[in-house]
Amino acid sequence: MAVAGRPNVGKSTLVNALCGGKVAIVSDKPQTTRRRILGVANGEGYQLVLADLPGFQRPRDALTERMQRTVDSAFEDVEAVLFALSARERIGAGDRFIAERVFGLGVPVVIVLNKVDRLKPGHIASQMETAARLGDFHALHPVGAKTGDGVGELREELVSLLPEGPLYFPEGERTDLPLELQVAELVREKALQLTREEVPHAVSVEVEELTDEVVRANVFVETESQKQIVVGRGGSMVKEIGVRARPEIELLLGRHVFLELHVKVRPRWRRDEAMLERLGI
Repeated sequence: MAVAGRPNVGKSTLVNALCGGKVAIVSDKPQTTRRRILGVANGEGYQLVLADLPGFQRPRDALTERMQRTVDSAFEDVEAVLFALSARERIGAGDRFIAERVFGLGVPVVIVLNKVDRLKPGHIASQMETAARLGDFHALHPVGAKTGDGVGELREELVSLLPEGPLYFPEGERTDLPLELQVAELVREKALQLTREEVPHAVSVEVEELTDEVVRANVFVETESQKQIVVGRGGSMVKEIGVRARPEIELLLGRHVFLELHVKVRPRWRRDEAMLERLGI
């Protein structure tokens, strides 16, 4: 089941909420999700597999071209689509463009109006009316993925659409991302949270070594000035990135590790096909 929507409508937060734990990293920066990530929700007699996708966007470089190709290819073989909208933003041309695409697939479309927490009922009702005009939907659910409001009902709706079949993943597995990529994404999430302006879009992370005791990772940026920001005065920023990432990495690995981060400049890596391949994007 593919999860589609504009950048920054909360798709990854929604997938994490439906899967009952962290599958995809989240931040308030657009383009946080760069690759297709499968989230797996196991329950009594069902396994729900959700494809968290990059947001629909106009490609500007090799990175965003690959991200858009990922979105396009994910639609080739889906049983249903979860179409995410933000209740906090005007439902406009970008949403209508995506609606045209997903409603043209000929599969059930469940619209989810996300971020309804702390909004007035009248505003939510108005947004639901607008969302309902986007296409012939199977169901429409207002939810607050961050707070969990309405997530249980949405999960039940999605499970009801599942066909009979075997389990795709062993029980207990929550994502298809290799461990090294999961660790790299956790480091990148903290870098996104701590940096501003153009820096977040220019940051990528690659795990160089992952042993029982040590995790060594490279944080790539595109310019020297970005490197100075990510390193910080006296190494303060990169240290803080590590301090925030290490507990989550240890939780993921189930053991204590020493985390070593190195910030490196790789000019125009977002336009470098070989580098994108290496990063698994």
